[in-house]
Amino acid sequence: MSEAVSPAAPPAAPATLCEIAAAHDVAAAFGIVSVHNQPLVDALVAAGRYTAVRHEATAVNAADGYSRVADSLGIAVTSTGTGAGNAAGSLVEALTAGSRVLHVTGNIDAGYLGKGRGVIHETKAQDRMLAAVSKAQHTITDPTQIRPVFRRAVAEALTAPTGPVSVEIPIDLQYAAAVQPDSGPRSNSNGSPDAIVGDLDQAVALLDGAERPVVWAGGGAVPAREAVAEFCRRFAIPLVTSNAGRGIIPEGDPLVIGNFAARPGGQDLLDQADVLLSIGTHFRSNETRHYKLRLPPTHVQIDVDPAAIGRAYPCDVGLVGTAGVAIAELTDRLSERDRSDWLAVASDTAVSVRQQLEADIGPYAELCRAMRSLLPDDAPLVRDVTIPASAWGNRLLPVLDPTTNVNARGGGIGQGLGMAIGAATARSDVPTALMVGDGGLAVHLGEFATLAQEQLPVVVLIFNDGGYGVLRNLQDAHIGRRSGVDLFTPDFAALASAFSMPHRRLDSPDKAHAVLEQAIADGGPTVIEVDCDAFGPMPVPFVPPVPVP
Repeated sequence: MSEAVSPAAPPAAPATLCEIAAAHDVAAAFGIVSVHNQPLVDALVAAGRYTAVRHEATAVNAADGYSRVADSLGIAVTSTGTGAGNAAGSLVEALTAGSRVLHVTGNIDAGYLGKGRGVIHETKAQDRMLAAVSKAQHTITDPTQIRPVFRRAVAEALTAPTGPVSVEIPIDLQYAAAVQPDSGPRSNSNGSPDAIVGDLDQAVALLDGAERPVVWAGGGAVPAREAVAEFCRRFAIPLVTSNAGRGIIPEGDPLVIGNFAARPGGQDLLDQADVLLSIGTHFRSNETRHYKLRLPPTHVQIDVDPAAIGRAYPCDVGLVGTAGVAIAELTDRLSERDRSDWLAVASDTAVSVRQQLEADIGPYAELCRAMRSLLPDDAPLVRDVTIPASAWGNRLLPVLDPTTNVNARGGGIGQGLGMAIGAATARSDVPTALMVGDGGLAVHLGEFATLAQEQLPVVVLIFNDGGYGVLRNLQDAHIGRRSGVDLFTPDFAALASAFSMPHRRLDSPDKAHAVLEQAIADGGPTVIEVDCDAFGPMPVPFVPPVPVP
């Protein structure tokens, strides 16, 4: 009589990753299958939570875009060595944006780690590379760590200040069963502090005494958007935002100046203000004219990161903590007052800065209006680094919901298509609009195959100016000659056809509404090629706001 054999326990790493995806309602993890992540991908596919992309950088960009639009966790799965290296640049973007991404990468067998024996996909100091571009990094070295490390990584990604966390797990351990009780940090807590460090009484006194206060909200204010919006409305304070803070109050509301601080009208408003309350913003160089922007004479700053207090601009009072807790404390203590005259000034400013930008972009204003009138309020607005995005998509195209506001905040070109894939996966019931240049699209053209395979409802607006237009304008303005900016451009109609996607050419502003309406009606992935030469030039060329000696 043979001895009974108990069934083997399922591998812990794939099971844990699928549990995390289910717990956070992640519709799809994004990745590329490899000999060093096969168990992870196999489990995600079996669970119906996997989308195959064509490049590891896109896997992270897609998880990033998914996280922003879903307002939750995004997951990327890559291979070790070159695969993890390919993901590094996209991790920089996710880290800059504070996106809640769990990046899981394989590694060679645990027994060979660090030995330099030339095992396929082996790379030197992969852990240090990932640590440099992630909020945190973990290497699993034995089966007892699998569940605790995964759960700790998710908790870290979700804890303010949020950001991508990388976990590398050797391939032999991906096949291993759990060998300890299910324990370790849980992933359903964001770990946010419940107390504020700083002089709240002084902050209240400064804000209570303000005649003409302004709030400047960045990405750190987005999780507390309802509280921030109520604060601005209750105390009659206009709202300036960074690019990352757009939509905290729907743009078009008279309270909202928006991402116009660095424009002349925005500077005029700040010059008239007496107190600035900044919430979760880094005061980026491109949003402050490389730190030449003048702030009001008194500055109260809220940030969850103690190192951010006073780092870019001096502040009179620094409050360390999450935006939601800090704003709740201020709301409980501040006095309401009549600031109707100040709000009228702010409302006039909001109108005038938009009118001036419409004049500056000329024919593109009609396309901007068509996009806002035809796209649903909750449609993701994804912008790669290209002239139309930088000139007007990041300012004039109204953002009505911060979860629709997806752009490359680290300034890297070519990441928009991957972000659009993630955004459309998170919100597949509405079209996703992608603004991308011909140069940026060329970086990851292969992802058209992902769009076609998944039939994602992405309207790809390609602004074709035959090269790197942003840098061309910079060179024309500052250098007087062009270097490396004029590029061969493919036949986008033929390219779209090769991927079974409709293509439409837009060559004049008066066709913008009809062409965009038809593209949205297609329902699946579709391409609109904006012929920038035929469409017409902007009266004021966009030159990137970077110092050139």
